[in-house]
Amino acid sequence: MNARRGGLLVAGTTSDAGKSLVTAGICRWLARQGVRVAPYKAQNMSNNSMVCPDGSEIGRAQWVQAMAAGVVPEAAMNPVLLKPGSDRTSHIVLRGRPYGTLRAGQYAGGRQVLAEAAFEALADLRSRFDAVICEGAGSPAEINLRAGDYVNMGLARHADLPVVVVADVDRGGSLAAMYGTLALLEPADQRLLVGFVVNKFRGDVDVLRPGLDRIAELTGRPVLGVLPWLDGVWIDSEDALAVGGWAAGAHGDDPQCAGHGAHPAGRNGSRQTLSVAVVRFPRVSNATDVDALACEPGVTVTLTADPDVVAAADLVVLPGSRATVADLDWMRRRGLDHAVAARADGGRPVLGICGGYQMLAQRIVDPIESGQTVDGLGLLPTEVTFGAAKMLGRPLGSWRGHDVHAYEIHHGIATLHDDPARMTRADADGLRPRVGGSAHSTGSYEEFLDGFRAGSVWGTTWHGAFENDGFRRAWLTEVAETIGHGWRPSAAAPGFAAQRELMLDHLADAVAQHLDTAALLTLIESGVPDGLPLVRPSTG
Repeated sequence: MNARRGGLLVAGTTSDAGKSLVTAGICRWLARQGVRVAPYKAQNMSNNSMVCPDGSEIGRAQWVQAMAAGVVPEAAMNPVLLKPGSDRTSHIVLRGRPYGTLRAGQYAGGRQVLAEAAFEALADLRSRFDAVICEGAGSPAEINLRAGDYVNMGLARHADLPVVVVADVDRGGSLAAMYGTLALLEPADQRLLVGFVVNKFRGDVDVLRPGLDRIAELTGRPVLGVLPWLDGVWIDSEDALAVGGWAAGAHGDDPQCAGHGAHPAGRNGSRQTLSVAVVRFPRVSNATDVDALACEPGVTVTLTADPDVVAAADLVVLPGSRATVADLDWMRRRGLDHAVAARADGGRPVLGICGGYQMLAQRIVDPIESGQTVDGLGLLPTEVTFGAAKMLGRPLGSWRGHDVHAYEIHHGIATLHDDPARMTRADADGLRPRVGGSAHSTGSYEEFLDGFRAGSVWGTTWHGAFENDGFRRAWLTEVAETIGHGWRPSAAAPGFAAQRELMLDHLADAVAQHLDTAALLTLIESGVPDGLPLVRPSTG
């Protein structure tokens, strides 16, 4: 790598075109070449986040990209994180710390402080790393947002970054999207767009070649390669409802992530399939917690809002939520509260994580997010109180002799109504509000990580706990034994972190094999070439 600090911006024709994946792949590929590389995204809008070793909060995608680059994740890699709290407001995390609230009317303008923080973070990274691979957001052709943009072409213009645009060929219209993205940009932005990458291609690339040649002819920019559809490869999603990639069957039958539909030997086989239903909250947060469950052989995971699916599953998970009270109300309106309560009555496992754990409480006092005090589902002996301060941390603990490394991101604090060691079944029933006309008893209580277990109901604030292989497998074994299920972990299955490493290596292999890496290196080292033609129509 030249002495000049290199950089590249990976943009996309649409959201979910594969920007995060391509960025991670380039980071891993560069790291293999001995380049000290860092990922960067100026602004992320996501409720899937991670706590870095320094205690700062960034988007999960940038955390995985840092893993791909082989560097320690830090706040500068995602200086602005917007966490949607409603359809019209987002909570701002600036430089890894809570900063305030951004309302819909402020989105296109009034964000100068955020832009300055983003530019400073990029300059900082470029001063310390050989190359910074930046990820855009949405599409650079969202010209209605261009005036206040500091994530796509605004960032590229500020830092004089070459821009490569990724197109998702699987969803169709990719050729028009590539041309149209360039044509909609004003001349000064067009100058920075240097090429295209086609993503998620299935079939014979020669069939696509005439169209790519025509795009290169019309735009004066090369198509730098065609990445195939990659089974078994996922990047922790920015979209709170696009859990991991397994939810859409992206893992297929690839052994790198075998949980989604893998090894279903049947109820009479030596391994029985353990079914997990994850409640699909409208404002779900950190749903990546269940990725490790989905990658466990013999475990199938389904996102659902159907009470019948919740009733039938072997295990139900209430994941995190950015708006606990609102999502609890949504559960009740759909009848999901009755399905969960019936499971508890029948001794069938329920797990709540963070916001889902808070919903299991006797009462929720929330002057911060909703301004309400409401009854919880009453399945754990806790009361939750929301405070203004956000709790960020990387706790360590253990369960049944298994070490657990996790992270926490929450405003709600759960406290006991009473000492669980002294609480009788009758006392528990007396504490619990009625759900659907009947009181629910959970019997004895015990600590579970930083939360509690009451009968078949488990709750914890900790995210990422199930990425710990020993703990995950021991806990799933206990869940299976509780309901007389035959599932047991496979001793030969790789651990979750090992699967992620295999995935990132597989992704880097695809970059090396299918992209013009020599051209990418030249762009990263030397910047934008001169003489790129203007494409009409443009705003100039």
